[in-house]
Amino acid sequence: MSETSPKLRAELEGIPTYKPGKPAAAGGPVAYKLSSNENPYPPLPGVMESVTAAASSFNRYPDMMCTGLMNELAERFGVPASHVATGTGSVGVAQQLIQATSGPGDEVIYAWRSFEAYPIITQISGATSVKVPLTPGDVHDLDAMAAAITDRTRMIFVCNPNNPTGTVVRRAELERFLDRVPGDVLVVLDEAYREFIRDPEVPDGVEIYRERPNVCVLRTFSKAYGLAGLRVGFAIAQEPVAAALRKTAVPFGVSQLAQDAAIASLRAEDELLGRVGSLVGERSRVVDGLRAQGWTVPETQANFVWLRLGERTVDFAAACEQHGVVVRPFPGEGVRVTIGEVEANDIFLKVAEGFQKEL
Repeated sequence: MSETSPKLRAELEGIPTYKPGKPAAAGGPVAYKLSSNENPYPPLPGVMESVTAAASSFNRYPDMMCTGLMNELAERFGVPASHVATGTGSVGVAQQLIQATSGPGDEVIYAWRSFEAYPIITQISGATSVKVPLTPGDVHDLDAMAAAITDRTRMIFVCNPNNPTGTVVRRAELERFLDRVPGDVLVVLDEAYREFIRDPEVPDGVEIYRERPNVCVLRTFSKAYGLAGLRVGFAIAQEPVAAALRKTAVPFGVSQLAQDAAIASLRAEDELLGRVGSLVGERSRVVDGLRAQGWTVPETQANFVWLRLGERTVDFAAACEQHGVVVRPFPGEGVRVTIGEVEANDIFLKVAEGFQKEL
């Protein structure tokens, strides 16, 4: 047998591994998973029925163009269907965007820390990551990001709200930033947590895209809509960008179950808004509780909170797990904790209170 192995792309060397939120241990003391920003509610009304009906056609390929879902999204957001593109979650669409814009010698700018998939999908394409540190308040430093633009820049991610800090970029600062970005550089407004925003100064990316051809908006059904396990997300962008996304999509990547479930979810918006409102209420309760304990908590507009713990991060995550909740540690930096069931949030607050007394 030959001792040589197939030649693989050099860009794959050293790619960081995406670390999903740790699941609750089966049969163990952990009862609640607050590590993946999942929705604690069951599927919205009509979703199970649509999935059950679609399940009878497993032997057939799904609609590759996602025609029904794209038309539904176009109507929901008041955009042409040709401006919509779908993919396997917003992260799948993000990877398609990089494939469409960036390769060896090109640069992709994003804040850091931000969504941990950005460096992975950038490196896979052969492009170079340009990480711009967050401000001391854990917010995007848009001035520094604008200053980082070069003639090699092809794409910029603005994660709004930012994952994992929950902080936001407001309208005036975003508009000033966009005015500084060259028209041939694509700016991706990653709005995976858009539904949880209550700050009126945070703009809706869909409104911004209408006036700026180099802006693309990412959304997902994984978070507020509770379809994380079905992997369906979408982008809204001007036609040249949306067409490029369709070219880089994996054929038949979005299953028929996912398409039908997403359509049913869009049609259950009243119930969705009620559930999101309840989670936002819990978010306020958790943040207020943490601040009363003495924690410094960035203002969050997502369905999670961020605690900067530095070297105590792993210890805090272990303490949470011992008491029955799993959180998402970023060693040496902090923990991201999803807003979940009331019982789970209560356990987390109790652990945080005890830990704060030890600091």
